[in-house]
Amino acid sequence: MAFDLQLGSAFPALRVREREVRGEGRPATKTRILIATENLFVNLGYDATSLRAITTEAGVNLAAVNYHFGSKEELFALVLTQRLDVLNLERVRLLDALESPSGKGFDSAHRVEQLIAVMFLPALRLARDSERGGPSFLRFLGRAYADPSPFVRNLLAERYAAQNARFVQAFARALPDLDAQDLSMRLHFMLDAISSTLASEDARKLMAALIASAHTAKERPDEDVAVLGHLAPFLAGSLRARADQPPQLKAIRAVVALL
Repeated sequence: MAFDLQLGSAFPALRVREREVRGEGRPATKTRILIATENLFVNLGYDATSLRAITTEAGVNLAAVNYHFGSKEELFALVLTQRLDVLNLERVRLLDALESPSGKGFDSAHRVEQLIAVMFLPALRLARDSERGGPSFLRFLGRAYADPSPFVRNLLAERYAAQNARFVQAFARALPDLDAQDLSMRLHFMLDAISSTLASEDARKLMAALIASAHTAKERPDEDVAVLGHLAPFLAGSLRARADQPPQLKAIRAVVALL
């Protein structure tokens, strides 16, 4: 695959190398292929999306896909990274601002909530930006992080390894009582569950209703604050929750005994 290691780039693990495009009309062909691939990925996932389905959806032949992208893996790598690079750069920018000595820094009582906001605020903003994300962005995000394909999971893990490590370290500092394994498990569950939820049509309707219910007669609240004002405390509570306590285990064993 045409993947290059780029140690000096924003995402050092991987850069997707695009093939050179020549000739008139080919950018339009390339764009149709990218759009078709993204639409099929959102609806079907990586494994169920074949090159034949992509060429049919885009109205091109297989030679066009091979010329512009080389393989299914290279094509999907480009579709995934051109979307998610923007998201992760925004997340890192916000984290940098919070951690900067010259900035206001963290709210010590609500550090976890602020980190959760850093994780999800860029996604909400991109979903409203038609040029960089658009309404389909949350669906794409949910599919990308929930897709079971080893190719997708390995690509995202490798490309964003440095950024993921920074956030794990930031949460570890905010939650010093959690051991590393427990923290890793909770963050994994949180990101998987919320990415899938935000990607659903029902969730977007609930968010719209939540924003509408936050209306006051004087002013319209910030949409992202209205959503994260409910979401962040809920998630923060799950990260802070005490687990594996004797009374909890006793109650669970009582249910197991009913089997």
